[in-house]
Amino acid sequence: MIKINLLPVRAAKKKETAVQQISLLCVSVVVVAVIGAIVYGIYFGRVSATKTDITTANKNIEELKKKIGKLEALKALKDQVKKKLDVLAQLRKNKSGPAQRLATLSDTTPQQLWLTSYVENGSDIKLSGIAYTEELIAAFMRSLESSADYANIELVVSEQATVGQQKLKKFDLTCKLKTAAVIQPETAPKK
Repeated sequence: MIKINLLPVRAAKKKETAVQQISLLCVSVVVVAVIGAIVYGIYFGRVSATKTDITTANKNIEELKKKIGKLEALKALKDQVKKKLDVLAQLRKNKSGPAQRLATLSDTTPQQLWLTSYVENGSDIKLSGIAYTEELIAAFMRSLESSADYANIELVVSEQATVGQQKLKKFDLTCKLKTAAVIQPETAPKK
């Protein structure tokens, strides 16, 4: 009878399977490491791209903030200039107003009637004067009422006064301007 020793074959098969298992393990570790490296690279690339986008966006935000600051300054300047132009337009409009009112007052004043006081406070006007008769005062009031500048003419006082040797009528009138244009004070610009 022949005896065959199968132990070296089994040992060889065990070595062979162990080598296969170790090589399979090494290959699988390498494959997992490569896959991990690829995934890491992809995510690292995304993170770096996102960081780049964030820094670019922050730079854009800073530039836009500077532009917005300039625009806000320009808007404030525009508002100031507009207010100043409005005041200038109001002043130009009112430039001829008092002279025109005084010319109207001069034209409506009859002979033998003299004005001694003219006080203008906003749209309220107080006139004082002296006349020979009450009829002159009434004619003066009617002509003022019919003018384009004065309204609500009221006689406050009419009394007799002696000037020198003459007995004259002293009077006080109040009236209002028809087109009262009062300049409003300028308000501070908002920041």
